Amino acid sequence: MLTDRNYFELFGIPVSLAPDKDLVRRKYMELSRQHHPDYFVNSGAEEQQEALENSALLNKAFRTLSNGDQTIRYVLTLKGLLEEEEKYELPPSFLMEMMEVNEALAEAAMDEDPSQKIKIQQQLFQIEKELYEPVQDIIENYQEGVTSKEALLQVKDYYFKKKYLVRLSEQLSRML
Repeated sequence: MLTDRNYFELFGIPVSLAPDKDLVRRKYMELSRQHHPDYFVNSGAEEQQEALENSALLNKAFRTLSNGDQTIRYVLTLKGLLEEEEKYELPPSFLMEMMEVNEALAEAAMDEDPSQKIKIQQQLFQIEKELYEPVQDIIENYQEGVTSKEALLQVKDYYFKKKYLVRLSEQLSRML
């Protein structure tokens, strides 16, 4: 049974905030071939059930480690720095900036001219870039046991701010 390992152990790769996507895909394919339920059709019910559970776990691990935001969330959770349904307080200055973007989105929604929406999209890209710059080195060069808790808390702040931006971007995408 594979369920007693975290996703990184499962895939045999080091804990990372930005794992190599090609490596993750290769490991997933390897493990999927070994544990796919189709290979256990002639096995007993218990082995078939275990194969189904292993396959589901591999799929979930692959989806998580293939998505940057989900990987960050997963690592922060592993480190005990993020709780399920956590209510994280974002700085008032960031919330004010997002409120302004939200108001611009509301105005742009009523405007037939797409130029305002494109301008907001560019603004969101710029904000995201500015949010990523201070944590880029931490995310791209994370080392288990070396990267400090303080650095991971910076990543946590980035994660929650980006989550907010993603919601605004999705809202904008529906308008375009």
